[in-house]
Amino acid sequence: MHQRQPVGLCVRAASHVRALLRALLPGLAWLTALATPAWATLDAPWQAQVQQFTLAAVRHQSPGRRVEVEVGKLDPRLRLAPCRRAEPYLAGTTRLWGRSRVGLRCVEGTVTWNVFVPVSVKVFGQAYVTASVLPAGSVIAHADLAQAEVDLAESPSKPFTDSLRATGRVLLRAVPAGLVLRESHLRPRIWFAAGDEVRLVARGSGFQAVATGQALSVGIEGQLARARTESGRVVVGSPVGQREIDLTQ
Repeated sequence: MHQRQPVGLCVRAASHVRALLRALLPGLAWLTALATPAWATLDAPWQAQVQQFTLAAVRHQSPGRRVEVEVGKLDPRLRLAPCRRAEPYLAGTTRLWGRSRVGLRCVEGTVTWNVFVPVSVKVFGQAYVTASVLPAGSVIAHADLAQAEVDLAESPSKPFTDSLRATGRVLLRAVPAGLVLRESHLRPRIWFAAGDEVRLVARGSGFQAVATGQALSVGIEGQLARARTESGRVVVGSPVGQREIDLTQ
C-alpha cells in the first residue's frame, strides 16, 4: 500500500528541485548554444566595406590629407548570424582619429545584429619635429624645429603645424631628435579665465569665420575649452592665443 509523504517533506523536495534547476540553467543554456548552427564571423567583404566607409568619412573630416585605415578584428568569441546585407555607420559624432571604431549592423538577415568594429586611422600632414636632442626645461627656438610629414592622429595631443605656437615655450621633459612635437610635451599656457569674452575662430579651405562668445572654462593651452556663443550655443575648441579659441576640427 502506497504511503503518503508528509506535506513538509514534499515542500522541501520541491525546493531542492527548484534549486537544482537554477544551478543547471547556465549549463543548459551553454549546451543549447552548442547545438545551434555555427555563425559566421566578420568576413572579407564586410571588412572591405568598413575600410572604404572609414576612408570616405576620414577624407570628409580631414580633406586634402593622406589617409590610411586598418580594420581590426572582432572578439574571436563573437559569432554573427549570416547576413545578406550589412551597413557601416558612425556612432553619434564620432571623429575617426587614431584608434576608433565604426558601427556595422545587419539590415537583411534572419537575425539582425549590431557590432562595433575597431579601426586604426592614420592622417598624414606636415608638422614640426625636434631637430636635435633637447633636455627638459629647454625653451623652444625656431632652430630646434624641422618640418616633416607625420601621422597627425598618432596621439590625442595635437602636433604643432605652426612653429610660432611652439617657440618660446618650455619643455616638460627631455625629448629625442625627430620626435613629433605635441602640446603635451610643453608647459601649458593659460590664455583666458572662465567668464572672459573670447574670440571664436573656425578655419577651413579658403575661408575663416569669426564670432564672439563667453568662456565657460579656463583656457589652458593643449586642452579643450568650452564657450557660449551670442546665440546661446555651447561650442568646444582649442585655446590658441589671448582670449581666442580655435573651433577648427
